[in-house]
Amino acid sequence: MSGTGMGDLRQRHGREPAAARDSEDKESESENKLDGETASDSESKSEFGGSPPVPTSDDTPEVLNRALSNLSSRWKNWWVRGILTLAMITFFFIIIYLGPMVLMTIVMCVQIKCFHEIITIGYNVYHSYDLPWFRTLSWYFLLCVNYFFYGETVTDYFFTLVQREEPLRILSKYHRFISFTLYLTGFCMFVLSLVKKHYRLQFYMFGWTHVTLLIVVTQSHLIIHNLFEGMIWFIVPISCVICNDIMAYMFGFFFGRTPLIKLSPKKTWEGFIGGFFATVLFGLLLSYVMSGYRCFTCPVEFNNDTNSFTVDCEPSELFQLQEYNIPVVLQSVVGWKTVRMYPFQIHSIALSTFASLIGPFGGFFASGFKRAFKIKDFANTIPGHGGIMDRFDCQYLMATFVNVYIASFIRGPNPSKLIQQFLTLRPDQQLHIFNTLKAHLVDRGILGSLEDA
Repeated sequence: MSGTGMGDLRQRHGREPAAARDSEDKESESENKLDGETASDSESKSEFGGSPPVPTSDDTPEVLNRALSNLSSRWKNWWVRGILTLAMITFFFIIIYLGPMVLMTIVMCVQIKCFHEIITIGYNVYHSYDLPWFRTLSWYFLLCVNYFFYGETVTDYFFTLVQREEPLRILSKYHRFISFTLYLTGFCMFVLSLVKKHYRLQFYMFGWTHVTLLIVVTQSHLIIHNLFEGMIWFIVPISCVICNDIMAYMFGFFFGRTPLIKLSPKKTWEGFIGGFFATVLFGLLLSYVMSGYRCFTCPVEFNNDTNSFTVDCEPSELFQLQEYNIPVVLQSVVGWKTVRMYPFQIHSIALSTFASLIGPFGGFFASGFKRAFKIKDFANTIPGHGGIMDRFDCQYLMATFVNVYIASFIRGPNPSKLIQQFLTLRPDQQLHIFNTLKAHLVDRGILGSLEDA
């Protein structure tokens, strides 16, 4: 317990005996010395052990400042956010057009920037303690985790290419061992960096780094996995979160009256509910449009002959129009008995519902984090919007849900991956699997019926 905390305790129990107070003072002083910090040092620091980050200044471009100088701060913020939102949406469409490889590169860049913003907050809070190797080890662990996850992705989706190149085949075979060795090296470096007067703070930052890696790197890895299932599984969820963010802001700006949550005083029930209905409708319409194009619905695969990505396939039943009966209760309202729609549109309702009802809690979590450290934004990268992490706090939560949803309700066994692995086995192993499969098909009567035909 810090000196400040002990002072609060003494104020609440001011009538305790003098001997007890003396004993408590000695105990507090002893505990603070163990952490290399006297009571006076603790009281002079902020709640989290260092000087609070300096509030960000106005980062609005001068051109916009001059153009919007006659508006009130409320409407100025409206226009700044609106203009830059349109610019970000335009950029989003451009990178989609450029293809999967560019998308993966952008996801990695966003991940690194988000990690940098969160780690920088920790460094700003604790920099006065001059913790040994804090930033060096943080970035080293980021490198290790990215090596592990991206190595797994390369082995998974570029299997034939990996087997074709000798260096890649060796790296793939011992990938997990190499990853573990790299992590152990960082772990030993952290232990060696421990100094007596900063034990507690150093373990705080060790935990800080690993939680940041869990939130940022793991989720970006899941985003890439969603992308390989088909561009539609990448675009629709991200677009639903963007739509919900915009529509909740719009409804809240014009109709908001009732506060939603104390962590975000500007969030209102009107914005939350309006954003939900708008996002579900948007998800249905966007899914209908995208389900008709193979470039969005086909899984992203790597063509070993051309060394490029392909998105050409025969659309699954998920992306073929089907006729559904409308419930009798609603037939009199809409005037239809049946409706033709893609099965994926039904799944889009689940995606947009999560983006509207649960996704915002990622933003609330980020708001609580920023309030804990008395900062407005993670950074000032995007004028009117804060840092990259301020824009992607809900996206990471959404990525996990989409990945779990696909694994639970969509994805089945992948024959192409099984065949790829089968072809890498020794001839005797291949013959063993062939004979086992043949005996199984004969027992079920499938192989016999094929031979008779």
